[in-house]
Amino acid sequence: MVWNRTSTIPAEEGILSKYTILIDVLDQLRSEALDTRFQTRYLPDPTNKDALNQARSRAFVHLFLKVSFGILDFEKREHHMCDGSYDGGVDGYFIDKETRTIHLIQSKFRTTEANFESKPITLEEILAMDVPRIAAGELTDENGNRYNGKVQQLIREISQIDDIGRYKYAVVILANLENWSKTKLSQLTGGFPTEVVDFEASYRDLVFPVISGTYFNASDLKIFFDLSPKNAGTKISYQVTTKHNDCEITALFVPTSEIARVMHRYKNSILKFNPRSYLELTGHVVNDSIRETILNNDTNEFALYNNGITMLSDETYINERIGQRNKAQLILKNPQIINGGQTAYTLSRILEEHANADEVFRGKEVLLKIITLIDQEDKPATATQKLELIDRISTATNQQTPVISADKHSNNQDHLRIQRVLFDRLGLLYERKRGEFADGMHKGYITGEIIIERNLFFRLFMAVTGNISKAVQKKLFMKYETPLDTIADTRTLDRLYFALLCFRLLIGGKPLVNKLTRDRTLYAKLCALSFLAPNNLELYKAAAEEAVSRLGVEWPRFLNAAEVKRRYEFVRIRKDPTTGEENTRYSQSRWLESTVFVEDVEELYGKQKETPATPTQGTS
Repeated sequence: MVWNRTSTIPAEEGILSKYTILIDVLDQLRSEALDTRFQTRYLPDPTNKDALNQARSRAFVHLFLKVSFGILDFEKREHHMCDGSYDGGVDGYFIDKETRTIHLIQSKFRTTEANFESKPITLEEILAMDVPRIAAGELTDENGNRYNGKVQQLIREISQIDDIGRYKYAVVILANLENWSKTKLSQLTGGFPTEVVDFEASYRDLVFPVISGTYFNASDLKIFFDLSPKNAGTKISYQVTTKHNDCEITALFVPTSEIARVMHRYKNSILKFNPRSYLELTGHVVNDSIRETILNNDTNEFALYNNGITMLSDETYINERIGQRNKAQLILKNPQIINGGQTAYTLSRILEEHANADEVFRGKEVLLKIITLIDQEDKPATATQKLELIDRISTATNQQTPVISADKHSNNQDHLRIQRVLFDRLGLLYERKRGEFADGMHKGYITGEIIIERNLFFRLFMAVTGNISKAVQKKLFMKYETPLDTIADTRTLDRLYFALLCFRLLIGGKPLVNKLTRDRTLYAKLCALSFLAPNNLELYKAAAEEAVSRLGVEWPRFLNAAEVKRRYEFVRIRKDPTTGEENTRYSQSRWLESTVFVEDVEELYGKQKETPATPTQGTS
């Protein structure tokens, strides 16, 4: 069987809906069942709609397990699935030994976008959860029907918990719910606390994290490293006093396989303080060099050539007595990679791509420097002071791929806000960090057409608001002092998206080189086209195609009308070098850079929206 990685759900005419992205994610999760004993269940004949919908419904629970608990392996997630006949209303579960919580999951996946975003779960469906009976170890429901094998497995695993008295239960409902307080929900589920993940939370807390690689929070990360005789006791540890924090610095060599494993699991979740995310899309030379040093050597040249990895930790522990010969355990609390993310990322890709990864990594180590922030007892540092210190360390320690100034602005809270708004309203992914969505693209969850690069976003905003001269400035992302202006007005934001659709049609398959993205005439045209944006987002795609197709005729008419109107306001005087006579000519460039340009666009070009040339043009 050949797995077709293309979604069978079409995108909306104007925007790629978040539901479409969700379906693509679920289909990629289903594809992980290929060549497993679950293949038939998750990869049915696409023409069998009922079987396909059932497979996606199960994959929805898989998505929750992957994002919430970091279970990356498909078969390990499937172990926690209960969905089927006599499941006691429990579709999945997870026993979290770190938080001592038993999560019981019920899901009501809807197979259309309208139902997914509006249809609530019913009271009867919630009451179908036999949480109290399962928690009490009952093997049958109230009618005497024996629970299925997966529920029996759940009950058995609960009974085998040694300190079960210290555990708590939590019910998770993956569905929309109307007018029910947490107290009422708790009563319906037998007195257990209940969390509702509705459609908005699904998009925000499940879909976006998985496509950006930030779905797992590493509170206690454990790394094992070799303590063979040649390097036993070679770790270096010393304290440094700074203005706001005392820091303990620990340096040691660890196996490259451990760094690969950590990065494979936690991905961008441990790069939150790094000014960049994965750099797959840039920095290929560095990535290739890292890869070749690992793959083309049987010895440990990597430890000599690579600059190493710097991690930040709230608490750091090293234990050399863990009951395993020549092994030690390194434990980091709230770890973050602030330098060397590219090295860690490349190592994780080698782990994913090579079945013999253990052999590839054998005997190869990398220098790991751990900075542990220690508050001064008499003067604990504030969160802002810690972030300032982290920023300085990050900037100072990045060597392999220099941190450009714009990267240092990427973690600004304003840009996080812009990112949320663009995704919530338009299904667009605002790339505030370079390479932020590389993992989502690599996994096939998304394509590049829903990603908007940070500088282009601000250029388009300047264009639709008529500031053409600023739209073509260099480093606009870094220069713009009030970034939240871009999302202050919904209509302007929608016009920006329409301009983006037109931009992509105008440039075709051309690369986004500086010469193209800083073309003054291009942004003037986009300003004009943005006034043709329909009020209905679903009409945007067709309307953009129609507007761009008419541009060759409408744009010259617009320029001629503007010249008639402004020919005496915007002039340039030139002196003939031979005769000395002065000639006055209309200056189109001065008009484009003027404050009245956008007024003329709206008045003259905007009329085209009211009188479309063909019946197919999108209107409101």
